[in-house]
Amino acid sequence: MQEDTVNAEAVEQLIPELVQLIIEALNLELSPGEVDPDAPLYGEGMGLDSIDMLEIALVISKRYGFPMRSDSENNQKIFASPRALAAHITRQRTT
Repeated sequence: MQEDTVNAEAVEQLIPELVQLIIEALNLELSPGEVDPDAPLYGEGMGLDSIDMLEIALVISKRYGFPMRSDSENNQKIFASPRALAAHITRQRTT
């Protein structure tokens, strides 16, 4: 198995937990069921801004045990949607 390969089932299982984590961290008035896993996190979709993204990165780092860098060239892809973020976490997580 290549390191780039991500377990689709693990990603699907992580999405609801991740969406709930984002909702709680940002005190959003949404229920997890209202969030489209493929909708953009930033701007349209969930309507989050850059400060929200920093907060999400912090809680993900704490919860899943790996650093997320604000200067990563892949951040646009990583934070594209809840599904993309869940795939990144699945590849990187240590806890």
